[in-house]
Amino acid sequence: MMNTQENKRRAAQAALPWLARHEVIGIGTGTTVAPFIEFLAADRGNLKAVVSSSDQSTRLLRAAGIPVLDLNEVGELPLYVDGADQTNAARQLIKGGGGALTREKIIAEVSKVFVCIADASKLVDTLGSFALPVEIIPMARTLVSARLTAIGGRPVLRAGFTTDNGNHILDVHGLSIGDPVALESALNQIPGVVTVGLFAKRPADVLLIGSDTGVKQL
Repeated sequence: MMNTQENKRRAAQAALPWLARHEVIGIGTGTTVAPFIEFLAADRGNLKAVVSSSDQSTRLLRAAGIPVLDLNEVGELPLYVDGADQTNAARQLIKGGGGALTREKIIAEVSKVFVCIADASKLVDTLGSFALPVEIIPMARTLVSARLTAIGGRPVLRAGFTTDNGNHILDVHGLSIGDPVALESALNQIPGVVTVGLFAKRPADVLLIGSDTGVKQL
């Protein structure tokens, strides 16, 4: 039986060698990123500051005494470290289970290297068994839901949840995503869609998968 939490820590620790000392890097959100922040806090000399993808991560970073900068102060980043809700062997991801997909996608776009850390349960042959998060403008919920249903998805409003940007999320169930790049492009064209939780046009550059036998790099 897989020790998921320990495997997340293994993957997080394996990302530490990617840090050059005293850099400003981007950091994502979630249950694999949290132990990565713990490792950073234990060796503060490893970085100068961080651009954070969510209020949750910002709180953890500041509690650890790590400075957090606005992305507009920095521009391009040398490195972005984040987790995933699901990944395939091509390093294409589903993200957004924690609701921070828009800021995560922005930081990934401006980063030279995107290192994704995940436990072995997240690696699949075909994306879609994890519901695809889609951040939407609240007034567009009915419109976007109809378009998502038309492509065979079953959109469900994430109840009681508002993103850090003040928007809503539809979690789309029942998809088998054979062409992640094409689907990402198509969904981005629906009026009212802010961000799709597919990271396929800009996938991870490096995938570190923690398992009971160690860490595999793709």
